[in-house]
Amino acid sequence: MDFGHIIEEKIKQSIESGDFDHLPGKGKPLPKDELAYVPDDLRNSYRVLKNANILPEEMQIKKDIVQLEELLADCHDPERQSHFQHQLSEKRIRFNLLMEKRKMQQTGAFRQYEGRINRRFGF
Repeated sequence: MDFGHIIEEKIKQSIESGDFDHLPGKGKPLPKDELAYVPDDLRNSYRVLKNANILPEEMQIKKDIVQLEELLADCHDPERQSHFQHQLSEKRIRFNLLMEKRKMQQTGAFRQYEGRINRRFGF
């Protein structure tokens, strides 16, 4: 069943009755889509993850790397430092493998957001 014509009719009725006249942002350009530079095949997935407050795997690993670096900087016990360093190495390897697998460094999205991501995570 095609609902397109019903939807169009409802929109026309709303326009005629002035339902859209006092919406916030009326007459202003739409905000830029922050995922505009994410490849098409990943954009909807990222949007769903973002709306669910879930980070993509590579961003979660990047976040873990930052936390491990902070722990390592504040740690003075050689045994714990060794443990954190081992975990950090594993996370970096996993991150690099993911980035290589997804060919993220070659995408416009990665180049667009790399600086922002690094600044946000304190790199």
